[in-house]
Amino acid sequence: DVDKISQALQKMMEEDCTLKTFNDKENRQLLMYGMGDQHLDVVVSKLAAKYKVEITLSKPRVPYRETIRKKVEVREKYKKQSGGHGQYGDVAMEFEPSGDLETPYVFAERVVGGAVPKNYFPAVEKGIQESIVKGPMAGYPVVGVKATLFDGSYHPVDSSEMAFKTAAKQAFKSAFMKATPVLLEPIASLSVVVPDSYTGDIMGDLNKRRGRVLGMNPVGNGKTEVVADIPLSELYGYSTNLRSMTGGRGVYSYMFDRYEQAPSDVQERVIAENANEAEE
Repeated sequence: DVDKISQALQKMMEEDCTLKTFNDKENRQLLMYGMGDQHLDVVVSKLAAKYKVEITLSKPRVPYRETIRKKVEVREKYKKQSGGHGQYGDVAMEFEPSGDLETPYVFAERVVGGAVPKNYFPAVEKGIQESIVKGPMAGYPVVGVKATLFDGSYHPVDSSEMAFKTAAKQAFKSAFMKATPVLLEPIASLSVVVPDSYTGDIMGDLNKRRGRVLGMNPVGNGKTEVVADIPLSELYGYSTNLRSMTGGRGVYSYMFDRYEQAPSDVQERVIAENANEAEE
């Protein structure tokens, strides 16, 4: 139904300018934006009745990130013998936080005495590059890691780029889980404009959602703007809540601001959810 659904949604968006879809490649989800829960329910029933396409609505996945907090050294050897040429790659690597959460990884080498020939350095980096796409912790992209190749060994006949790439991948995986891995969650900068009489309710609700209220600004006409930082995961369903709390008189907007370490209970929940999904 994939082609059928994209054509049907395209037609519906031409008819309804308040409906929008976006393909979230990172989380492998098709996101659908509408005016509210009721609007989206109508879209689902219209797809089924008019276009004979069944879809299931689920909660959008949050783009978490993974990183490490500690410096570790590991040595990994990839060795395979199967008639004719074998495979041999041996790397000793150091992994540590790079301090830059904007960049996925930094690769460096300080190999002395030709323990690993220079022509295999790109293969080792390629192994790291492929490993950071899906972190070992919960399958989210990895950021802020510095990987340094400092030693290893090679075989004049059996060594190959593939063998060194595989050894680097093994090194990344074993080092990551030893280097105090943590989950980072996206934090949004939120602005809520409500009539003055509702500010107390709004602030109480934001605190429940792990929000940090940064300030309040009067905006005239008996209204106040509440500014807060809030985890993106806690904004799910906020429009419905805000509407019911303020009798439809509150509006809000938000934008992504930064990544922060997720509390341990959130971390455990996300890892468990992803493990269940993988099993399914």
